[in-house]
Amino acid sequence: MIDLTDHDRRRILALILAAGGAASTAPALAASVDNDDSNPLLWALAWQQTAAEFQALCYQAYSLARLRLQIALAQRDDDDRPLAVIADLDNTVLHANSYWGYLVNEGKDFFDDAIWDEWLPENLMTAVPGALDFLAYCKQQGVEVFYVTNRDQGERTYEYALVQLQELEFPYADSDHLYVFRETSDKTPARRSIEQRFDIALMLGDNLNDFRRDYYVKDVAERMALMERDRADWGDKFILLPNPTDGHWVRAIFGESEPQPTDANRARLRLAATRLAWNGRRE
Repeated sequence: MIDLTDHDRRRILALILAAGGAASTAPALAASVDNDDSNPLLWALAWQQTAAEFQALCYQAYSLARLRLQIALAQRDDDDRPLAVIADLDNTVLHANSYWGYLVNEGKDFFDDAIWDEWLPENLMTAVPGALDFLAYCKQQGVEVFYVTNRDQGERTYEYALVQLQELEFPYADSDHLYVFRETSDKTPARRSIEQRFDIALMLGDNLNDFRRDYYVKDVAERMALMERDRADWGDKFILLPNPTDGHWVRAIFGESEPQPTDANRARLRLAATRLAWNGRRE
């Protein structure tokens, strides 16, 4: 979580009081953003859903993944163990664009777990650009793909995830290649299980926690330091997809991955967005 100085706390208090004052003069804005243009999700979602740059970054990630896999295949000896690729699901191979659009239309400005649980069974996921082509290439090369995700929509959680992969015609969409963790975000057990039989050529994810559990920390600076420690792995064994809406980077700011839509949290978000702001003065 971001370390707050006394100055930061005063700024948050001022922002909360300002929000309260605005609410007293405009009651319709008190509880949520109510579809107005101040919703902080708007810029992230507009970029994710309309920017050619976003799709280009996805293609770039999967093109790099193909290149790294080709190198791994070329370096193999006949007696080596088979290669495997591990892929996260949400925001890595599957996109939830209509879920996020629905949140905005409902006046929500933070992730809403109840709506997510209601939306997922509708099977409205789409494939991330480049994902299907790359994973089909893996199958052509005899490289097995394992999907690892953490979700919890009750007893049918596994079924929902499997059907989504199958209906989008992803390769290896079967119970032998899908791991779903309902009670933890720690994917280490899946990786260790796969490592017993395969050499892992690549890991794909949108969240640092998809790659190593020690990224699961509540401090922005510590998370940055861990990423720097592993900088040689990015673009090598770790292929990262862009995700500006959710993930454990949110946890590092708020202390939890799904913060509540409160004025205090909106103020904390503003503080995170302005932590490097120019003071407006010429030195």
